[in-house]
Amino acid sequence: MVLLSAVCRPVTRVIYRRAIMSQWFVYVLQCADGTYYTGVTTDVERRVREHNGELAGKGAKYTSARRPVRLTHSEIALNRSDAQIREYVIRSLSRKAKALLVARKA
Repeated sequence: MVLLSAVCRPVTRVIYRRAIMSQWFVYVLQCADGTYYTGVTTDVERRVREHNGELAGKGAKYTSARRPVRLTHSEIALNRSDAQIREYVIRSLSRKAKALLVARKA
């Protein structure tokens, strides 16, 4: 439970609802050449479709040359900052460690 530090009361429902509406995800894609791509988004399905060129938008340049991509892992984050921190951690992993992460969640 999140508490306000000065008064020690639970945070109101309004703040809780706002947090749910802007939910962030960290995702890992496996490209056609076997490499992994990690990113953050608020809509995983839409983002995967952008990476595969199915939707007009900004699919990453890295994945545009390695299509099709498939979603192999995703995690929910509390906010964008936490999602980007987790993305950095996953990107820093070795290929073997990423493969273990993907296999563990499968």
